[in-house]
Amino acid sequence: MVSVRASSIDSVSDGTDDPAGGGLTDDDRAMLDFEADWRSSRRKDDRVRALFGLSMPRYYQAINALIDRPEALAYSPVLVQRLRRLRDARQAARSGAQLAPLH
Repeated sequence: MVSVRASSIDSVSDGTDDPAGGGLTDDDRAMLDFEADWRSSRRKDDRVRALFGLSMPRYYQAINALIDRPEALAYSPVLVQRLRRLRDARQAARSGAQLAPLH
């Protein structure tokens, strides 16, 4: 199991696990790699709990904070852009639903 520290979840990383100085911890990279490789038919929440020890809401909080970091974009630009687009589309759908006029 990968131990996700509070610093990874709260998007405050000092890069101490990254000797190259890229600013991402091993945990940060593991989360991004998991998202890039996730293609299984198994339930994602089971794998997230097994790998990271997080509930799905906490995992999504962590990954959303992570994809806002420039270091994550540098590490995996295609993945981060895709995840940002998906997040933005979900937010727009929620906003549109909230602003829909009542008939």
